[in-house]
Amino acid sequence: MYAYTDFDRRFVHQRAAQYRDQLERHLAGQLPDDEFRPLRLQNGWYVQRHAPMLRVAVPYGEVSSRQLRALAHIAREHDRQDRGLPTERGGFGHFTTRQNLQFNWIPLHRSADVMDLLASVDMHGIQTSGNCMRNITTDALAGIAPDEAVDPRPYCEVLRQWSTLHPEFAFLPRKFKIAVTGATEDRAAIAWHDIGLQLKRDATGAVGFRVLVGGGMGRTPVIATEFHAFVPWQQILVYIEAIVRVYNLHGRRDNLYKARIKILVKAEGQRFVDDVNAEFAALLADDGLGASQLIPQHELDRVAAHFRAPVRSAGVQELPPEDDAPPAYVRWLERNVQPHKLPGYRAVTLSLKRAGQPPGDVTAEQMERAADLADRYSHGELRVTHDQNLLLPWVEAPALRALWQEARALGFATPNIGFLTDMIACPGGDLCALANARSLPIAAALTERYQDLDELYDIGDIDLHISGCINSCGHHHSGHIGILGVDKDGAEWYQVTLGGSDGSTLSGGATPGKVIGPSFAADEVPDVIEAVLETYRRERRESERFIDTVQRIGTPPFRAAADAVRRATAAA
Repeated sequence: MYAYTDFDRRFVHQRAAQYRDQLERHLAGQLPDDEFRPLRLQNGWYVQRHAPMLRVAVPYGEVSSRQLRALAHIAREHDRQDRGLPTERGGFGHFTTRQNLQFNWIPLHRSADVMDLLASVDMHGIQTSGNCMRNITTDALAGIAPDEAVDPRPYCEVLRQWSTLHPEFAFLPRKFKIAVTGATEDRAAIAWHDIGLQLKRDATGAVGFRVLVGGGMGRTPVIATEFHAFVPWQQILVYIEAIVRVYNLHGRRDNLYKARIKILVKAEGQRFVDDVNAEFAALLADDGLGASQLIPQHELDRVAAHFRAPVRSAGVQELPPEDDAPPAYVRWLERNVQPHKLPGYRAVTLSLKRAGQPPGDVTAEQMERAADLADRYSHGELRVTHDQNLLLPWVEAPALRALWQEARALGFATPNIGFLTDMIACPGGDLCALANARSLPIAAALTERYQDLDELYDIGDIDLHISGCINSCGHHHSGHIGILGVDKDGAEWYQVTLGGSDGSTLSGGATPGKVIGPSFAADEVPDVIEAVLETYRRERRESERFIDTVQRIGTPPFRAAADAVRRATAAA
């Protein structure tokens, strides 16, 4: 993991002190709300439906056990504790699809204390809000995936440092998101981002970036366009600056719904690509500005040194045969344990999806126990996944059974990774002021209905994504099954889409789902999903996954099944 330098540490402590001064002046009536609002947003503080919400930056998803314990302390001491669990279990955090953590019930007058606590463990809320370059994300298996050509984490860290407080990125037309992968299989959903970067090697072995621009979800789902097939790694900051300069110059600031770069790319087409590449060439030709943006080898080496594999235990071996392994353990190995590029190691997902707890939510106690597991089994390191789980990246294979036993006792070992109940969901109308409908009751109803693991295994791999509004924080567009909350005459209704994909090559690359008919009432949604799944089970070929069946036969059979649910409800 990247370790803060003295400069980094001074910076976040000074930022926390600056925020405390701003907050105190605001609470004293000396700083009006319209002036304080942009200042709190620059530190990750929103005001949501019921209370302030803090979004804590977890750059590219890496978090240490020490940091996770500090987040647990914030949840217990500062987050409201009346969300249906005994108060001794403390408050909650919520892991997001962008690998950050949110708190939803911290009183504003305590916010400066929380910023001090975050700074004490090298954390903050910078770049988690506002029209700036947001937290940079990557694959949760970055640095350890067998199919990885180049570890993206050092480049993510260079991008983070370069973009933080960069004047070109401080007041963009709209928020701006970057995702990076270094693997063959896209687990970072790069085509759904404002800029998507894929690290690769050319025929000579040189490292560079394939650059995609203009992806996004929301009201208008767009798959990013390739702008450049191979930008040498030393020049990637220059190329990104060229993109943002052209976006800053031509991006809409008069219409919130047309301000994202995807709209500009879609409207301008090849002209936008040409403008970016012309700006890139001009910057490179500028001996002053262009040269200053090139990444020196020594700087990449300095940052990359932080991401070396931990010191191996003596005699680490592969997983020995276990003829007596219980079936529950075998299932866990199959679903929650991933291969590793280092012999003798595995990556293990701690499932946060369980009945009675919203997807992505984690209690203070659960954070502390996950930190304990990281210390014992993963050299004190965890990753936040795109699917709102936690991952232990450095587990020695012989320790897997002991880890499973502990994780199972703590409720982290549900063998459902990649299944229907491993769903993505935003907080929706229960917490978010922008939401049209609640996401969490729909997630709870589906989780409750599909508790039978044998049934989940029979259904197989499915990405189910739920959003409470068109902003698509639950990434419904990219779900094999997507559910979108909509407002219809003041009532909550839900639109269902099928066939979306994050970008997996196994699913045919990134694509938005297709709507199957008019929206459904909340109490119809579980029956609609069941009807869709029964149609799949009837129509599938041997070993055919849900997404493959949808792509083969199209949406009409599934739409007919969903319409039958609507007719049955109306008749009743």
